[in-house]
Amino acid sequence: MVAIARALMGRPRLLLMDEPSLGLSPRYVGLVFERISALRREGLSILMVEQNATRALRLADQGYVFDMGKVAFEGPGPALLENPKVRELYVGGH
Repeated sequence: MVAIARALMGRPRLLLMDEPSLGLSPRYVGLVFERISALRREGLSILMVEQNATRALRLADQGYVFDMGKVAFEGPGPALLENPKVRELYVGGH
């Protein structure tokens, strides 16, 4: 969370994030994603790599799901969450 705050001090137009939820408790994961959502609404562009596919794709204007280093699926994040194959292989559930 400190790293995100520090990055924002420079008033970037693009924020690169690598696993912002890694190692956080569920409570803090929620807080981080709430802040990411708020930053998006404020117009900040965000490029994020995240293992929590459900959370990341809910926010993504454009999402890419990789398998073995190659793009397996791409499209609007919410649409990817509705894709049965993406759900089965990467998100869980059917």
